[in-house]
Amino acid sequence: PVFDWVARPGPKRAGGLERFFFWLLRGRAIPFGEVWMSHDGAACAAWLPPDSPPDQGGFREQMRMLALFMRLCGLPRLRRGSAMAGAMEHNHPAERHFYLAFIAVAPRFQGGGLGSAILSATLKRADETAMPAYLENSNPKNTALYRHAGFIARGNIAPRGAPPLIAMWRPARNGYASSSLSQ
Repeated sequence: PVFDWVARPGPKRAGGLERFFFWLLRGRAIPFGEVWMSHDGAACAAWLPPDSPPDQGGFREQMRMLALFMRLCGLPRLRRGSAMAGAMEHNHPAERHFYLAFIAVAPRFQGGGLGSAILSATLKRADETAMPAYLENSNPKNTALYRHAGFIARGNIAPRGAPPLIAMWRPARNGYASSSLSQ
């Protein structure tokens, strides 16, 4: 729902979303975080650990990101994307934590337990290090999944006029379940 609000409609939307997630993987999750994928490629989760550096944010990176968002949003929706990014940054916890940048399951596999499986497998790292975890839930359909994994809703952080974006926090804990997913 959040990307529907931010991204421009039409035939270029899918390509814009693909470029955005590729940038997120290439620029943040792969060099500084952890990317987990099911063996069949149907599910993926990207985490940033507590020791990952803050966004690089140099001029060159900001220009790259602006161009990426222009292609994804178009000028009329660029303000929406900027407002959403600002709300996420403003509400991001200062406490050290694992951050779920995104989790995705291919549409034809949704509802089959892959989201739960990859979330459980990836939370293992947070549990092993007794660190809390944080995410922003943009899809109300996923709330039960996150609650079942121990996340607690902290409230809607979306800017006015946007669909809900629920900040969710999972306190540090020990112990984990095993899984057939790989990092």
